[in-house]
Formats: sequence, structure tokens, C-alpha cells
Amino acid sequence: MACALLVGVGAALYATPTSPLWRLVYRIDHAALVEDAAQRHGLDPDLVCAIIKCESDWDAGAVSHAGAVGLMQVMPSTAESLAEMGLVDGSAYDPSELTDPTTNVEYGCAYLGYLQEHLSSREEIIAAYNAGLAAVQGWIADGGSIPEGIEYEETRTYLERVLAAYEGYRSSYPGGITG
Repeated sequence: MACALLVGVGAALYATPTSPLWRLVYRIDHAALVEDAAQRHGLDPDLVCAIIKCESDWDAGAVSHAGAVGLMQVMPSTAESLAEMGLVDGSAYDPSELTDPTTNVEYGCAYLGYLQEHLSSREEIIAAYNAGLAAVQGWIADGGSIPEGIEYEETRTYLERVLAAYEGYRSSYPGGITG
């Protein structure tokens, strides 16, 4: 009986991706701030949400073993570089405050925007967010394509997870993430 109930609930969720239950799976915290930063940097807000879900699952205090911080798991050195390049106003968004959601999303979106300027597809951008721009450009220069040319298993898995989350957000919020 319980198994049949679970199957029924699962089927209902799958059939109605905009249902409130589905939105629990693809929750959004800080929707307005994500939308604002995404717009400033020319990004799809659903992609930003997918990155956040896969990077930190919306935990602003998350810190990775490598030292990446916050919602979008921004490396402090990346934040410093983005401020030095003038892609983020370091006086308005202190790069040492990456656990602050507003600051973190600004730097994460600036980095995604930077990657978007240098790469040609969503898949390349996502792979570069995980593996770095130089790695993805190297794979492409060696005649590879993304995802086939990805040399890191972690990046291949990351790309699959982010693309699945991206579709989940697009389906769950057809009117936009603040709608």
C-alpha cells in the first residue's frame, strides 16, 4: 500500500512539474537577488538557480574542501580577480564576504557572465564553472567537444546534474523564478 502511494505521488509530481511539491525539490531562496544579478550579467536565472542547487543546495554558509564559499561556491581568489578586472564593484560587494548571499551571487553571476563571453554553449559554461575556463578551452582546442571531450569524471557528472536541475527549474517556474 505504501509503495503504491509513493508511486502515485511520484507519478503526480512527474506529470505536474509546476506543483508545489515539485517546487520543494527545486526550491529557490533569494529569488529577487538571483534574478537581479542574473539580469545584470546577462544570464538565465534558471541556470543560476541550477548552479546554486548543485553547488550548495542553497546553503549560504557552505565551504568546500577546496575553499570555495557560499551559495555559488566562489573561490576567494576568483572573487578577488573579478573585482580587480572591474567585473564586480569590490567596494559595493566586498570579496571577503562570500557567505553573504548578495555578495556571493554577484560574484558567482559575474564569473558565469565572464565564462559566457568566452565560450559558446551552455554546456561549455557549466563545465568551465566546475573545471575552469582554461581546462574547457584546452579540451576544445584539442578537438574535443562538450560533453564528449570532458576529461574529468567530476566535471562530466557535474554537467549532468546542473543540466537536470536547469530543466527542473525551467519546468517548475515557467513564469520566471519570482513569478
